[in-house]
Amino acid sequence: MSAQVSKDQDLGAARNAAARRGMLFGIPLGELGWFQSLLMGTATGFFAFFLTTCIAIFSILTLNTAAHRTIDFAASYRDIGLPVGLVVLAIAYGYLGFQWIRRKISS
Repeated sequence: MSAQVSKDQDLGAARNAAARRGMLFGIPLGELGWFQSLLMGTATGFFAFFLTTCIAIFSILTLNTAAHRTIDFAASYRDIGLPVGLVVLAIAYGYLGFQWIRRKISS
């Protein structure tokens, strides 16, 4: 039983150390270079844009079917996808830039 407890404690310590280094799902965010941070932030923003646009289009299709009226599909990316994508892009750039600066200062 004591071996299991120490194993769990080691796992918790490893998770805490990973959180301090800036790891997310095994990706060392704190160890990315400038261009890699820029690329990861842009990919995150694009993913958020396309995901929310897809959800908005399906919601509009459901509303069209239920209400028997026509809605402009451009609203899905103009009013929903683009603002969400830009907000996620700004947050990702801020976080990854902070991680990059923190690594440069500590080196």
